[in-house]
Amino acid sequence: MRLLAAIALLFAQPPNRAQETPPPAKPADKPAIPETPAQIELLETHIHFEANGDSRKEVHTCVRINSELGVRQFSRLNFDFNRSFEQIEIPIVHITHASGGSADILPSAITDQPNPIIADLPAYQDVRVKSVRILGLAPADVLEYRVVTTTTHHPLAPDFWLEHSFDRTGVVSHELYELNMPASRQVQTHINPGTPPVSEKSEPSDSNRVNYKWDLKPENLTDHSSDKPAASAEPDIVVTTFTSWDQLSTRLKPLLNNASSSSIWAESLKLTGASKEPVPDPQLYDLVRTKIKTIDLPLDFSKFPLRSASEILASGYGRPEEKLELLLILHGQQSLQHPLNTRVLAYSDVESPQDQLPRPSLLKGLVLNINESNRNVYLDPSLEVAPFGMIRADFRGKKALVLGRCSSEKSGCWQVLPNILPFPATQRVIVDASLAADGTLNAKVKYSMRGDNELLLRIAFHQSPRDKWKEVAQLLALSDGFRGKIISASASDPTATKLPFTVEYEISQPKFVDWVKKPIRIPVLLPQLAVPDVPEKTGDDKTAAPIDLGIPLDVDTRVTLRLPSGTSVEVPTGTVVDRDYATFASRYNVQTGVITARRHINFLHRQVPADQSADYAAFLHAVQTDQAQNFTLTRNDAAPPKAATPK
Repeated sequence: MRLLAAIALLFAQPPNRAQETPPPAKPADKPAIPETPAQIELLETHIHFEANGDSRKEVHTCVRINSELGVRQFSRLNFDFNRSFEQIEIPIVHITHASGGSADILPSAITDQPNPIIADLPAYQDVRVKSVRILGLAPADVLEYRVVTTTTHHPLAPDFWLEHSFDRTGVVSHELYELNMPASRQVQTHINPGTPPVSEKSEPSDSNRVNYKWDLKPENLTDHSSDKPAASAEPDIVVTTFTSWDQLSTRLKPLLNNASSSSIWAESLKLTGASKEPVPDPQLYDLVRTKIKTIDLPLDFSKFPLRSASEILASGYGRPEEKLELLLILHGQQSLQHPLNTRVLAYSDVESPQDQLPRPSLLKGLVLNINESNRNVYLDPSLEVAPFGMIRADFRGKKALVLGRCSSEKSGCWQVLPNILPFPATQRVIVDASLAADGTLNAKVKYSMRGDNELLLRIAFHQSPRDKWKEVAQLLALSDGFRGKIISASASDPTATKLPFTVEYEISQPKFVDWVKKPIRIPVLLPQLAVPDVPEKTGDDKTAAPIDLGIPLDVDTRVTLRLPSGTSVEVPTGTVVDRDYATFASRYNVQTGVITARRHINFLHRQVPADQSADYAAFLHAVQTDQAQNFTLTRNDAAPPKAATPK
């Protein structure tokens, strides 16, 4: 019950996130053994940057199709771009058939359409996908194509940046990579020592340019990079004209339009229903998160320029950064009379982003930090069902860049997002069950939650139509160990976040018990409490690490089970274990054919010190032993066996 694994797999990330289409030359499928569905025999890339930030990228790819799966993978090539400053040309798409002969794909097979994610949203029609439909492809054929992307008047020009990692999966047999940059620009460069360029020199015909070339095959890709962990390691190639995180922070902040107007404020007051000022912070936050639908495009200041606040409010939809911009403006308008200290933070999923070269691609999302009366609140209005002050669990504790002028010191531009919740985390589960004489189990289960699992369930039910709620409840039941068919399911309003989120479902499981068997042992019918294992010792000295318990969490589970008449029962003995980091207690009772049971665990601290690992192992063993206990049932009114018929 501490983690809803099945729900998390489906709903941890909001759907409809428009991802950059992966380069067609690198299918996501890992190579099979002994043969991949499609083998990229040549991947050739040439990138040319100008001093004003314009660029030209040409990719030439030759792919050998090995199977029908490879045919399906390359039956359509997709290339994302923004037509406001990018152009894509596809001069060559050629098939060489294994049976002999060849064919060129005609220009009529190339389409230019809005990205399907935003096809119905007029504000984002510049976000496009150019597609090529490949007909007549068969196993053993060779597909060759060339794609040219030209960028002019980039929103962050004259600055530019780039990152690239060479393929290490074996899908690419031969990779050529060339990078050409103006020598007049101050460019910071990181190159993995394990993949040095074969040449690094100024062009003979133009001493004002610098050219890097790589020529790599799988046997050349032994990685001799630094000992940094993967979460901190940079790509093989990184170049950036941003001189520091301070400079990048200063460049990005103006892209959030802080201009306000009386009309915006008047319209927001109407939508919130506020009758007086000041409008409470939660009310402004609720306005933006619920009235403006989130269009979940990835954070990219350069590809997706922000609209004005009036456009966002009038359209009723916005990207995460646009919703944050609107909330920032509304707070700014209110602060004219009621001063608030606000900051915009851009968080990263990299472990130590401050140690990497500055570039916008390391930033994954925005959070608004409001400080009022020495009280810090962190808001992400893109989460339409997140309670006030709650941000996603996977980014709490991560580093975030403060947008705007920050300290000249590298660390001064960054802060850590707090790994706390705005309220105590709790989970309550009540099971009301009955066991019929034919062995059928019927149960009504009610959940009431505050905390990370609450947000997970709110997202799941919010994103699912009501006629699919039984399917979500089925996943929830399975994750907690309940089997059977969901008869009905309901939930509280996912957007009503002031109170805990509640879910109720009714489940039925025929043949739950077979009365013929003796003795009959059944589980306690409570969700399993997930308690972290003792981590293995790591390092050469086998030093024990602290045991991470996660956010402090109070879980209380109760069951009432009514038995058919004539059934006797033996219940297990309860357990009580008290520690300073967690407590656990269980109680089991039976009276006149009704079993009641309760398990309660309270994680009090985030971690258990390494020197208490033996004590924690004993605590864990006690909890696991208790959860392995069963009820033992006996039918006292079972019909006696028939007497043998005399011969």
